[in-house]
Amino acid sequence: MNKSIIQTADAPAAIGTYSQAVRVDHTVYMSGQIGLEPASMQMIDGIDAQIHQVFKNLAAVATAAGGSLADVVKLNVFLTDLGHFPRVNEIMAGYFSPPYPARAAVGVAALPRGALVEADAVMVVG
Repeated sequence: MNKSIIQTADAPAAIGTYSQAVRVDHTVYMSGQIGLEPASMQMIDGIDAQIHQVFKNLAAVATAAGGSLADVVKLNVFLTDLGHFPRVNEIMAGYFSPPYPARAAVGVAALPRGALVEADAVMVVG
């Protein structure tokens, strides 16, 4: 088994006891990303902006791991208000192309730092 830790300054630094991503052979397990702007580590305001920032952060981690969002095979989206799910679909279409990854959407009571949305992903590269 070939295991490596993925770290990039182009995505928010880990704010806990986790890595941005872990690559095991050809599979990359990306930790959840929220709408933090990487340089300032401040939360972006508004659901649309947070959704965009989540996908930008995931894309930065994917790039650091040697792939792109096109290599994502599984995406999990967590929302504090499932009423925002149509916006996730619309905005996601700007970051992903068919065939889309498998996906789950889960309503949650709260997310870290008061985030409105979080997403994690599994990617296969190489």
